[in-house]
Amino acid sequence: MSNSEWNDAEANLLPGKVEKLEERNEIPKDTKRKRVVVVGLGMVGVAFIEKLMKFDVKRREYDVIVIGEEPHLAYNRVGLTSFFQHRQVENLYLNPASWYASMPEGSLNYHLNTMVNSIDTEKKTVETSKGDSVPYDILVLATGSDALLPKHTPGHDAKGVFVYRTIDDLQKLIEFSATKNGTVGAVVGGGLLGLEAAKAMMDLEEFKKVKLIERNRWVLSRQLDGDAGSMVVEQVTALGLDVLLSKRVGRINTDEGNNVTGVTFEDGEQMDCSCICFAIGIKARDELARKNGIKCADRGGGIVINPDLSTSAPDVYAIGECASWENQTFGLIAPGIEMADILAFNLTQAKAHAARKFKSPDLSTKLKLLGVEVASFGDFFADRDGPKDSPATKRHGGKKEGGRESNDRVKGLTEGPPPSPVKALTYKDPFQQVYKKYLFTMDGKYLLGGMMIGDTKDYVKLVPMVKNRKPLDMPPSEFIIGASKGDDDGDDLDDDTQICSCHNVLKGDVAKAVKDGTCKSIGDVKACTKAGTGCGGCMPLVQTIFNKTMASMGQEVKNHLCPHFEYSRADLFNIIHVKKLQSFGEIMRSAGKTRRRWGRMGLQETNDRFLANIQRNGTFSVVPRVSGGEITANKLIVIGTVAKKYDLYCKITGGQRIDMFGAKKPDLPKIWQELIDGGMESGHAYAKSLRTVKSCVGTTWCRYGIGDSVGMAVRLEERYKSIRSPHKIKGGVSGCVRECAEAQNKDFGLIATEKGFNVFVGGNGGAKPRHSELLAKDVPPDDVVPMLDRYLSFYIRTADKLQRTARWIENLPGGIKYLREVILEDKLGIAADLEQQMEELVGSFFCEWTEVLRSPEKMKLFSQFGNTDEEVETVDRVEDRSQHRPAMWPKESVTEDFRGKKWSSLSWQPLAKCEQFSDATTGSSLAVKRGDTQLAIFKVKGQYYASQQMCPHKRAFVLSDGLIGDDGKTDKLWVSCPYHKRNYELKGADAGKCGNDEDVSIATFPVEAREDGLVYVKLPPVEELDGVLGTEKHKVRREETETREFEGVDRKLKGMKGRKGVQASHLEEGLGEDGKARKILSGGERGSNGIDW
Repeated sequence: MSNSEWNDAEANLLPGKVEKLEERNEIPKDTKRKRVVVVGLGMVGVAFIEKLMKFDVKRREYDVIVIGEEPHLAYNRVGLTSFFQHRQVENLYLNPASWYASMPEGSLNYHLNTMVNSIDTEKKTVETSKGDSVPYDILVLATGSDALLPKHTPGHDAKGVFVYRTIDDLQKLIEFSATKNGTVGAVVGGGLLGLEAAKAMMDLEEFKKVKLIERNRWVLSRQLDGDAGSMVVEQVTALGLDVLLSKRVGRINTDEGNNVTGVTFEDGEQMDCSCICFAIGIKARDELARKNGIKCADRGGGIVINPDLSTSAPDVYAIGECASWENQTFGLIAPGIEMADILAFNLTQAKAHAARKFKSPDLSTKLKLLGVEVASFGDFFADRDGPKDSPATKRHGGKKEGGRESNDRVKGLTEGPPPSPVKALTYKDPFQQVYKKYLFTMDGKYLLGGMMIGDTKDYVKLVPMVKNRKPLDMPPSEFIIGASKGDDDGDDLDDDTQICSCHNVLKGDVAKAVKDGTCKSIGDVKACTKAGTGCGGCMPLVQTIFNKTMASMGQEVKNHLCPHFEYSRADLFNIIHVKKLQSFGEIMRSAGKTRRRWGRMGLQETNDRFLANIQRNGTFSVVPRVSGGEITANKLIVIGTVAKKYDLYCKITGGQRIDMFGAKKPDLPKIWQELIDGGMESGHAYAKSLRTVKSCVGTTWCRYGIGDSVGMAVRLEERYKSIRSPHKIKGGVSGCVRECAEAQNKDFGLIATEKGFNVFVGGNGGAKPRHSELLAKDVPPDDVVPMLDRYLSFYIRTADKLQRTARWIENLPGGIKYLREVILEDKLGIAADLEQQMEELVGSFFCEWTEVLRSPEKMKLFSQFGNTDEEVETVDRVEDRSQHRPAMWPKESVTEDFRGKKWSSLSWQPLAKCEQFSDATTGSSLAVKRGDTQLAIFKVKGQYYASQQMCPHKRAFVLSDGLIGDDGKTDKLWVSCPYHKRNYELKGADAGKCGNDEDVSIATFPVEAREDGLVYVKLPPVEELDGVLGTEKHKVRREETETREFEGVDRKLKGMKGRKGVQASHLEEGLGEDGKARKILSGGERGSNGIDW
């Protein structure tokens, strides 16, 4: 959860606003200011300060002093769980220290690690634990609440008992859990906080099991009914959490040292555990107010507040969890934020505007707990407790006739309570784990509230429906039927609809920011409003609202390819096509933003550069073309020979070809040489191009086949191979309606019919699968290629960057209908041009592997190091089912501060030749070795840079193979790790810093090219450098990463009848895989002369 979810979006921009106001001398200097003292620097306290500062920055009517009890600045208490990953308190800060310091001089001061002991409401002062007396004009109590600890329970003070509330609580839990590795941890309480605490304890990975103890029959009993809560129990249990329901802790068992050993429940049952975390609720911290004569609630506690948030003492206000409104306190953060907003508004804006009052707060919540989407909104227990406030009753007066109330009371005593004046509409899908219950008035005209599990996307629509109390313009059934629709386009949402719950951004906020010219791009919208910068789930809706608002103003929505071109991908394609530009340099000079002279083009993306897919250990996979999945025995021998010779791991792909893993970079040309010599070629598995055209055997062999699916698939793959496109393309051809080739989930697919082929387009698997749509029926085989030529050419011309055909068709005006008009009916009159374009592309084919073998210059790229022929393995190899694979990723990153490392001394060392680097537009790089340390040297725009070769994220020695990125506006230059895109700065004050992962950094070194033609790097002594960055030190070893996750499965399989070892033979005297292969290769099989290894 993003910390900024709870920030005021405008307050985040205050530092810049203050700076501009000061530059223009627009901040009042001599105003008479009141002093506001805030007791409590928690989430609500800082929310009040943010909002007051935002409202008061141009007025300067107030100076604020905030006194915080904890030693930290305000932090995200809702996001405490993330602390277990990064262990950095600063990562949870809602605002950095610089934010506080950037406020106008004297307007904001804070005291940390300080308690307020007393309040003198007559003298209007507070006394602190440090002996200071702080006067106030206005006092705001935001003291929050304490986690409940059942002190009546024997053993509550044992070692190993914790609560889940503050950073200090978490640090103690972390330290303690490290001493209890492999034991059982328990959480008491199945509410929101309990599930968060359970996730936190699971994330520690210290306990072998975490158990949740809940006294009710289901979890989240304050938000969900039994059916919904039970579904959540099923889901969290499936994620590894043990849930014990209807259990109450009677006592905590301890040993002689008062250490927790388990619990005894009230029913007498016992459970072993070493640690217990209580998350059973909170208690308002009202003791400061209570002992100083400020009225507090007798039942339930809390400082009694009026609708304007004032207390019984003059000029003293209370907000947040410490406040009691109409005998209620609120444990959710949202009501506290609302209180802060109201009080800040009233203190600054009520002179010219009616004062706001705190009313019944919205307790709607939408959370993701242990990966389970949960939401409740409005009066979600109206069917159980009766509606709190029926809109229909209010609308018609709500008064009862004469003696009817007393008659109802008598009836209630004799006949039981009347049925609830509420009707529930319920949907439950146990297969998808989706539950929805919406509550309506009896006539179905008003929505009162509800709850959702699994599918919560309608939450954003339903909350305002409850708040607005407007009669519904649809029957209740449509709420469920409509829930399966796609993403909303925002047209039916009011401006006051919350579209981003992380930052409380309304639809109107986005529209206003666009209309007044503040935001001209989606990036501007995210920066100005914070929408989409939390969980990101609202971005499709935010993008749609932005696009439609821009369109309504007659403005263009920019979708530029990248910062270097002010054109979309489709526009740039047309420029290149019409002007017949042939090189990257020509394109930059003709269409780039910086139209200066560019050097020769160099493919930057790692896989494109080395014409193979980089794998976990820095080696590559090699995939030769196997068109249509058809391969001869001879080609299988060639592939087997190569795999055997270079010890490559072999795997059949989903596209019916053979992937060979583990090829070392220096071996790639040698492997290609042997494959090409055997009649094979590149399969382009590394490129955004056609991958495969999958096929069944069709009429070639199958007795059901009615079309030659293999023949068609081979022809289509041979035609479209190597053609670059906006994204990868996959095809399929099935010989009959049994659809064995799965053609209907491909970018293009054919299914044979008696009259030809049905042609389907726009399907894909992946993260967002889409079934393809029928483009044309019964297409004769001769017409298939021209039709696909048009389709693919039109896609290549008009699709956006990295847009699959599925999304492209969805975004076409009119979708598949429009596509049929263009491709089949030639609506635009471009069909011939599209076919001609495809002919030109097909005619440009060449095998990229062969081109490397013919180019001595390109061959130089394929070495592990530029200064030695030595080869080094950086990841242990593990034998798995008779093949070798790399050891698993390390679980933890290397968080050592390589960037800040202080070396004893540095001296210049020649490590490379200048001629080894090119002046490619996209930069040039080289890995070098010194001692046991690997280094990366880069040349970008004539300048040299040097860093360690290892990316600390996964201890991968690959940075020299990474992408180079630059930002002309900020003059930043970085290398992006080819694995997980960690971006490391290469120059300036931030050199070595990772721009998107604060936990990791790299060492950088001075580097220069000299007149002697060598590149020198300034380095510490060899032994010192190896001690910090040596390959052996950081090599990924099997002992630390390998787990036996399938041990239980293997035991079951081993004991099953008829099972054998993977390599063994079923025959009693069979040789098995290894023996048989050895016999064949040595010439002892079928007259073979053997193979000389």
